[in-house]
Amino acid sequence: MPNTSERSGDCLWLDRQEILIASLRAQPLVVVLRSEHDDLEGSSSRASLFAVFEQLHLLGVRHVELAWSPHPGWMSLMKEVQKCFAGLCLGAASISCPEALQSVAELGLAYAMTSYWDPDLHQKAREMHQLLVPGVFTPTEIQQAYRCGCRLVKLFPASVLGVDYWRQLAGPMEALPFVIAAGGLTVQDFIPWLNAGYDAVALGRGLVQQGQLDPALQAYLKPPATTA
Repeated sequence: MPNTSERSGDCLWLDRQEILIASLRAQPLVVVLRSEHDDLEGSSSRASLFAVFEQLHLLGVRHVELAWSPHPGWMSLMKEVQKCFAGLCLGAASISCPEALQSVAELGLAYAMTSYWDPDLHQKAREMHQLLVPGVFTPTEIQQAYRCGCRLVKLFPASVLGVDYWRQLAGPMEALPFVIAAGGLTVQDFIPWLNAGYDAVALGRGLVQQGQLDPALQAYLKPPATTA
């Protein structure tokens, strides 16, 4: 039988999943940013990236991920982001190896995500009590992740599978986890994909053009006007 520390560690890992799920239910949006080489070389070159973070913060975006990089400057960059934007729910994207997972744990990030299902990396994260949201693609991967205790998954690349994919799975599969649609989606996809049954949507590369956010994002985040 597992010892007391193992059980408490599992409870912590499960609790972190539920905390993120609750936060995503309140705002079902994840923004994924990627650093440029200059961003990783030193703080003097990070103005444009931090301007995007500032825009997201002012818009009220809650969940922002910065893709992991093996560059030694990534840890320094992420620490500066944490310091400047403490109000954001920060995560790391593109976790693909134990070294990346260790970096996330050292930073104390709320969550991290992979692009594919890796049972060994998932088990390592669980042992570290680090929330790692797995990327899944096939029904088999979805069920494997769910049976391993993953209460939320990232469907990737969602644009390849299509907006009706999750709805088609709902009938034949006995249980489905909380799902974040990610990969190839734009701001215009946000509402249609939520309406199709996806619990949250991740937006990445196309969201930022020449240092500016797609203005359509503001329309989706702006609260509806109330009548007297």
